[in-house]
Amino acid sequence: MSSSRRGFTLIELLVVIAIISVLIGLLLPAVQKVREAAAGIKCRNNLKQIGLALHNYHGRMNRFPPGYISGVGPGGVADDTGPGWGWASQILPDLEQDNLYRQIQFNLDIKDPANAAARIAVLPIFLCPSDGGDDVFNVNVLGDGPPYTTPLVQVAHANYVGMFGNPEITPDPGYLLPDPDRGPQTRGMFYRNSKVRFADVRDGASNTLFVGERSYDLAYATWTGSVTGAQVPPHSPNPYGYDPEGAPILVLGHTGDGSELPPHTPNSRVNHVDDFWSHHPSGVNFLFVDGSVRYITDSINPIVWWAMGTRMGGETISNLPE
Repeated sequence: MSSSRRGFTLIELLVVIAIISVLIGLLLPAVQKVREAAAGIKCRNNLKQIGLALHNYHGRMNRFPPGYISGVGPGGVADDTGPGWGWASQILPDLEQDNLYRQIQFNLDIKDPANAAARIAVLPIFLCPSDGGDDVFNVNVLGDGPPYTTPLVQVAHANYVGMFGNPEITPDPGYLLPDPDRGPQTRGMFYRNSKVRFADVRDGASNTLFVGERSYDLAYATWTGSVTGAQVPPHSPNPYGYDPEGAPILVLGHTGDGSELPPHTPNSRVNHVDDFWSHHPSGVNFLFVDGSVRYITDSINPIVWWAMGTRMGGETISNLPE
C-alpha cells in the first residue's frame, strides 16, 4: 500500500509568509513601545540618582555645586579662564565614582593633558538609554564655525544638563535688569561659580527645574564641565532648523525668554543648542529641586515653562505637569 505526502504549494507558502509579515509588523510597534517605556524608566531613575547625589552634596557643603568653576579674564564677564569643571563632576563621589573623582586634577583645566583619561570617561548614569550619539565627541575652538572644523579636545558625552534659568546663558553670575513685563529676571540653580542653597529657592523646590535632558539630536553635552576656549556645534545635519551658532557652556541649559518655545518643540528657528531635547515622544524628563522627576511635554504653557527655570522669580505656578 503506497501513501503520498502533500507539501505546501507556492501560493500557500506565500500566504503563510504574508501572514507572518503582518504579525511581525503588528508586533514591532509594541516591542518598540516596551523598549521606550523601559528606557524612559531608566532615564528617570538616572535623574533620581543625580537628584539624591545633589542633595547629598548640599548636606556636606551646605550648598549645591557650582554650575562650573572658572576664573574671569581681562576680557570681561564672558572671558572664562578655567579650569571649567562642572556640577556633575563635583557629585561623582555621591554617585559611587570615587576612583574617577580622585583621578581628576581639579586645579588643572579640563583640557589639560593630565586630565586626558578622566575627561573621556563614559558614565552610564549620565546617559539616557533612548538617546544615541558617540560616547566621546570633539569640542571645537570657540568662535570657529560654521562649519566647525577646528576640534580642540575630546570629552565624554552626557545627556543631562543643569538649569541656568533665563533668559540666555551668560557667564555673568549676577542678576539682569528687571524685565518690564515679568519683573526681575533671576537665575536658576546653576551658573558660573554658583553657590545656591535650598534657602535661595524661594519659588519652592517642587516648582523649580534642576536638571533636564539634552539629546545629541540637538547638540552634544558632557558631564565634565565648560571646556575653556571651546564650544559644541549643533547637530549636523540639522533637520530642525536650529540656530546654527555653537554653545560655549556645555553643562547648562535654559528656558530662554518668553518668546522661545518649550522643550522638544521641532521646526522652530528660535531653539538653540543650549535648550533641552530628548528622544522620548513629545517631551523631556526633568529633575526638580525637591528630588522629584517629571515629564514635561512640548504642550506646556510657554510662560509656565519660562517661570519654572527661575528659583526666585516670584511666580505662582499652579499648573505644573504631573
